[in-house]
Amino acid sequence: MRRLKGALPAALWAGATNLAAPGLRLWLRRRLARGKERPGRLAERRGVDPTPRPPGRLLWLHAASVGETVSVLPLIAALGRQDPHLNLLVTTGTVTSAALLQERLPGLGLGQRARHRFVPLDVPAWAARFLTHWRPDAAAFVESELWPNLIAAAAARNIPLALLNARLSALSWRRWRLFAPGLARRTLSAFRLITACSEADAARLSALGAPAVETPGDLKLAAPPLPVDLAEHARLAALLGTRPRWLAASTHPGEEALAAEAHRRLAPEFPGLLTIIAPRHPERGAEIASALSDLAPRRRAAGEDPPEQGLWIADTLGELGFLYRLAPVVFIGKSLGGRGGQNPLEPARLGAAIAAGPHMENFAAAAARLEEAGAIARIADGPALANWVRTMLHDPAAARVMGAAARAAAAANAGLPERLATSLLALLDQPKNP
Repeated sequence: MRRLKGALPAALWAGATNLAAPGLRLWLRRRLARGKERPGRLAERRGVDPTPRPPGRLLWLHAASVGETVSVLPLIAALGRQDPHLNLLVTTGTVTSAALLQERLPGLGLGQRARHRFVPLDVPAWAARFLTHWRPDAAAFVESELWPNLIAAAAARNIPLALLNARLSALSWRRWRLFAPGLARRTLSAFRLITACSEADAARLSALGAPAVETPGDLKLAAPPLPVDLAEHARLAALLGTRPRWLAASTHPGEEALAAEAHRRLAPEFPGLLTIIAPRHPERGAEIASALSDLAPRRRAAGEDPPEQGLWIADTLGELGFLYRLAPVVFIGKSLGGRGGQNPLEPARLGAAIAAGPHMENFAAAAARLEEAGAIARIADGPALANWVRTMLHDPAAARVMGAAARAAAAANAGLPERLATSLLALLDQPKNP
């Protein structure tokens, strides 16, 4: 009866996305023009892919963007260790996550057994085309990637499904419950295995009808430290010497101005002060440099080294691991100028002293863990940011203590990727018609 209650909203969603397909084609072309899709690979978003399916068992992992992709890298490595014959198809929806996988997959020890493709949009015909071509033996979706048509099509083919490290914010829970409770129940009931990243997420998922939600821990707490180009790090560390410096990481619009204002306040107190701004979207680098032109910022994407004092805009991809090591006093972006925050665990694993604004909803559990350990400072506004940076620069010993606490707090759940890999391999062994 419950599945019948979800049939009508599922049919309405399928019909709406079918009607939207022509507009979605246009939307994809516009994304391509803005650099948000890969030239030559746009057809993958419609389920069209000439890449041959590899022989043998194939596990499909889907992660939305960079954060989710980073979190599953240890899981991918664990799967490769536990089953040396397993093939992995990893799908994402952004060019930045594709670039990250292109860089990181070769180092995970799976050779040609792991490949990346772009996920099709949630149009029934496109989802069906994707599944018909790849024929995965099991599939795992990461965090909040709940695409009803894609999941329904996989379930209709009796493909065993898992939802890993599931997250469901209170706002998303209220929207599902208000607008589409039947569709939520129908979608969640397709999963044979669901693990939530926190007890609160598990409770919200269960309230929407998810069966038997487990809480083995947060996969993002098990990720390894971000990689670094050791030679480049050594070169710039030698160039900067003991100069005072701090980093505003993964910033969003409005936060670069706050970082610049903090620099103006602090520069008279700290000769040679370097403020590094790493925008979440590196393509904004030129725009940020123009807006802060009074400080004559230099840009890494333009091949420029840090100035003797001032701003350095690190507008390149995949270098946060290098930046966190170079400037271990870190403000986490999207927490003052936007809602939700960025991942505080990445600098924590590298022993950085961390501050974040009031909006860390996307990483509430991680932020709470760090707060409990005394490893993150919560700030209210731009002046508070400047005051916190001042404190850290005046007292490097306190910054080191805070960084050590962050590193310890971020080391939780180190064995989780191996445990989840075992669960996924067991899912692969389940019959397609249970």
